[in-house]
Amino acid sequence: MFVLLSGCALPLPDKPVRPAAYDLGPPLAMPAAAPGVALGFDRVEAPTAIDTNAIVYRLLYAGGSQQPRPYAHARWSMAPAQLVGQRLRAALAASHPVLDAGNTLAVLQLSAELDEFAQVFTTPEASEGVVRLRVTAIAPQARQGRLLGQRSFVQRVAAPTPDAAGGAQALREATDTVLREVVDWVNALPAPRS
Repeated sequence: MFVLLSGCALPLPDKPVRPAAYDLGPPLAMPAAAPGVALGFDRVEAPTAIDTNAIVYRLLYAGGSQQPRPYAHARWSMAPAQLVGQRLRAALAASHPVLDAGNTLAVLQLSAELDEFAQVFTTPEASEGVVRLRVTAIAPQARQGRLLGQRSFVQRVAAPTPDAAGGAQALREATDTVLREVVDWVNALPAPRS
C-alpha cells in the first residue's frame, strides 16, 4: 500500500515542448517597376539536408562544418526552399508577370537551387545566417532553348543572438539581400530572341 501511495506523490511529467515555428516574415518590399517580359518559374529546389522544416546550424569552431544539426525546439513553418520560392516569386512579380514553369507565354524561364540555408557558428557566441542560391535563366522559345545565364548568389549576415531566433532573423535578412540581387540580375539580362 505504501508503494502505491508513494507513486501518487511523484511529480507529473511536463507537457511536451512544442517547437517554435519561424518563417521569413512579411513579403519583401520591392520597388514597382515597368512590367518586364513574362517569366516562367516553378519552385526552388534544395538538397535533402535542407529540404526539411528543421532550422539547421553548423558548428565551425568544433570541426562541424560537414555536420548540419537541427535545433530541437525550433523549426521553419515550411521547408526553406518553399519559403524562399514564395518570396522569390513575389519579388519577381514586382517587375514581371510570373507564370508557372512550362507556360508557352513565358519569354524567360528561371530555375533556382538553394544550395545552403543555415546558421553557421564560428564561436559559441558568434554566428551568421548563410544563404547560397543558384539561378539559371533560359530562353525557352529559342530553338532547343538557349542559356542566357547562370549565377550563384551568396550572402552572410551576422545573427543578433546565438540561438534559433537570431539565426532565423539573420537568414531572413540574408535571403532578402539575395533576392534583391536576383531581381536586379534578371532585370539586366538581355532580351531573349526567338
